[in-house]
Amino acid sequence: MSPEASKRRLFGIDRSGPPPRQTLSDQPLHPWTIPNAIGFVRLALIPVFLAVALSSHDGHDTFAVVLFAVIGWADYLDGFAARLTGQYSRFGALLDPVVDRLLVVSGMVVAWHFTLLPRWAIALAVARELFMLVLSRYGLSRGVEIKINWPGRIGVAPTMGAPFFAMAGLHTVALVMLYLGLTLSLTATVLYVRDGIRQAHGHSGAARDKLSTSD
Repeated sequence: MSPEASKRRLFGIDRSGPPPRQTLSDQPLHPWTIPNAIGFVRLALIPVFLAVALSSHDGHDTFAVVLFAVIGWADYLDGFAARLTGQYSRFGALLDPVVDRLLVVSGMVVAWHFTLLPRWAIALAVARELFMLVLSRYGLSRGVEIKINWPGRIGVAPTMGAPFFAMAGLHTVALVMLYLGLTLSLTATVLYVRDGIRQAHGHSGAARDKLSTSD
């Protein structure tokens, strides 16, 4: 691999190719890694963010906004650390999207509490995040590997950016982010469900073939 290609991979620009083997469902969890330590810190900071933001007068507390941004941007940091050290893990692959979704839900809770964004859109965004948590759990129990798709990957930034800009007082930007994020994330959800059904049917077919062969 050329130095330029290696650099693109290190900084997460080039995401082509299969996922690292250590992150697949048949691999051990390996929770104690540097990237996972960053994930644990991100997770621990979410209730701190909620406490600060919800105790503010109008939801526009500067420290809460900065804290939200730090938790969000640290998502890139743990991915960079994993690529730099090679410390990929199954646990990290499970933890990372959970923290992202909890952060989005927490930001939306603040936006709902202070009516910083349309509540119908907040409810839809939160329902989508909770549905994905349930779907991921269901997929794990059925041996279905739910792989992130490009609408889902791209949709994280605007969905997370909506409550951030709302708390920062940039209402128009927050609305644009919210509607763009919803469009991308709902498209991604449809694709996740479709791929999950295909995988489940494939597992069922393989099981039937195995059973008929044994007979």
